[in-house]
Amino acid sequence: MTAIKETSVIQENKQYALDICPVTYVMEKIGNYWKPIILYHLSKGPIRYSEIKRAIPAITEKVLIQHLKQLESDGLVIRKAKPVVPPYVTYTLSKSGKGLMPVIDAMASWAINERAKEGKQ
Repeated sequence: MTAIKETSVIQENKQYALDICPVTYVMEKIGNYWKPIILYHLSKGPIRYSEIKRAIPAITEKVLIQHLKQLESDGLVIRKAKPVVPPYVTYTLSKSGKGLMPVIDAMASWAINERAKEGKQ
């Protein structure tokens, strides 16, 4: 894969958008199909990797691992590993991640209302 130059026009435009638009900033953090779904499931409290995978069966292991790492590096998720065999890892929302829950809950409420209008539940 080709490396992206940090000084490219596209990167400058992206940084400009991040600086002036708060929605762009949020989308940079959670703007992926799977990330809001992962956050939604983490809102219920500490959860193990296998429980997340079971809750979201359509996601591949690779994508789930990548997104959990990204969410952790963005400070939205905390990963706790216990030094036991087999490994015991739990994921929880950070304070910043918990701050996003009103947004995720609003998305869920909107979806429920829209599905009800369409006659689906």
